[in-house]
Amino acid sequence: MSDTIETRAFETETDQLLKLMIHSLYSNKEIFLRELISNASDALDKLRYEGYQNGDLLKESGDLVIRVDFDKDANQVVIRDNGIGMSRDEVMANIGTIAHSGTAEFAKMLAENKDGETDANVIGQFGVGFYSSFIVADKVTVETRRAGEQSDAGVRWQSEGTGEYTLESIDRPQCGTEITLHLREDSLEFADQYRLESLIRKYSDHITFPVEMLQVPPPPAPGDEEEGEEATPAEPQDPEWKAVNKATALWAQPRNEIGEDEYNEFYQQLSYDFEKPLARIHSRVEGKQEYTLLLYLPTNPPFDLYDRDRRHGIKLYVKRVFIMDDAEQLMPAYLRFVKGVIDSDDLPLNVSREILQGNKLVDSIRSGATRKVLDCLKDIAEKESDKYQTFWDNFGKVLKEGLVDDFTNKERIARLLRFATTQGSGQEQNVSLDDYIGRMGEKQEKIYYITADSYGAASSSPHLEVFRKHDIEVLLLSDPIDEWVVSSLPEFEGKSLQSVSKGELGLEELIGDQASDDEQKSEEQESFTEQIAEVLKDRVDSVRVTRRLTDSPACLVKSEHEMSANMERIMKSAGQTFEAAKPALEINPEHKLLQRLKAETAEDVFADLAQVV
Repeated sequence: MSDTIETRAFETETDQLLKLMIHSLYSNKEIFLRELISNASDALDKLRYEGYQNGDLLKESGDLVIRVDFDKDANQVVIRDNGIGMSRDEVMANIGTIAHSGTAEFAKMLAENKDGETDANVIGQFGVGFYSSFIVADKVTVETRRAGEQSDAGVRWQSEGTGEYTLESIDRPQCGTEITLHLREDSLEFADQYRLESLIRKYSDHITFPVEMLQVPPPPAPGDEEEGEEATPAEPQDPEWKAVNKATALWAQPRNEIGEDEYNEFYQQLSYDFEKPLARIHSRVEGKQEYTLLLYLPTNPPFDLYDRDRRHGIKLYVKRVFIMDDAEQLMPAYLRFVKGVIDSDDLPLNVSREILQGNKLVDSIRSGATRKVLDCLKDIAEKESDKYQTFWDNFGKVLKEGLVDDFTNKERIARLLRFATTQGSGQEQNVSLDDYIGRMGEKQEKIYYITADSYGAASSSPHLEVFRKHDIEVLLLSDPIDEWVVSSLPEFEGKSLQSVSKGELGLEELIGDQASDDEQKSEEQESFTEQIAEVLKDRVDSVRVTRRLTDSPACLVKSEHEMSANMERIMKSAGQTFEAAKPALEINPEHKLLQRLKAETAEDVFADLAQVV
């Protein structure tokens, strides 16, 4: 059955994306097959999942399989699956428009970046895998029918990638999807048995469904007949569909049977990352709960690392049956960079996102998986410091979120933190809290830190002067998240964290008690500070003689429990309005500017100089 062919225009963003895909991604064309097989695998996963709730769907489809075929004479490559398929509305939604918000960003990146190979490597992260067809094809035909629908509910979609596509209703007895690529002149290499098989093994070896190709048996070798017998024509043998890939769940295999290359290939399938992972965790948990983890830590950060709402790292399986992508309930937000698979033997097959929320079994898996990742990071930090530094430089800001989000693992996370300090080598964050405590003097009871909006501002702050004079190390915190880090970590190993720009410092034991000197000067200084305080009463809460400064004339100090000046800047930049508490002004009476102020007798000049201070 066929009705009138309907012609539709692509959504504007899709049209732009197609033009960029066709003209920009030229250096790694072969990824089109990876993308289309991955989509076919997803369709089979969805059918199998729905089939557990409606058994008729699985009966209709039969054995779940992906088939790749080619026609050298017609210059075509065909990818078929008998998965869930699509209805007419789903075709328009999934192919005629960009369904994911990140795709617009991908199109922008394509327009700005001429490195086609890099762009091709991350294509799967943006949900635009189908459009990679147009890298090698000047026309693409899709025939599909959703499982459970009547055979006359099939749909044919066709486009040359030039701004519009056609839709047509067809009879299609088999559910699932068939994609025919009409190859470009510069891509005819892909209409080849060996080329396609090698790509399937390279990119899709561990897809959990068989990816089959027709295997034509070779003709019998000459000379096989016995001497004296006439050669008789061999009967032609029918070609067979045979799986090219291994089609096994890698995580279910014993670790000693899996090679390093196999682990890396599986990671690349999951993450669309062509780099090798930094580390992996393959573990089978047994006991009251049984589940398998195969998790990877990337070497490089993904493009959307700092978007807490976009997580697509963990795939959930139940007894080898795919349940869902982006199982956010199985990994906390601050570990959103982790990629991998969790396969549970205990969760029900009809599990849904609603069931996952608040489920004790899921909470236990999440807790166990989180500990495994943190313990893996701890081992790397202890045994491979350079490797851990690479991880920290790329993912440290995100890991810090865990101190705010995850009270249970606060101590584990705190040991993984790295900081720049006044005794470190520049702005590199490579000092742990354990390192800091190991260098503390016997009498030091606090871990001192300063927060600022940049490393330069932190390291040049006058609040550090007394600490530098007495060789007391201070953590230099310049990431915006650091304000929340220190508020969530009041102490570590019994040592309280103390801001050098807030409250009392408790340095008497470290630098000596200067009370006797202060008593001799107290009356004279009290009158001087009161005079300054009167002039600045609208701007400061109080004026006092400092113990923080050695070279600078003055500094502002917040009380112990007030918001720091840096936090105030962060809140204001985020559009928050509030009435900030007045700081105290600490002055250094020995400084020449204060000496000049002290000697001034004219009230108006004194007031002007006080404002300068």
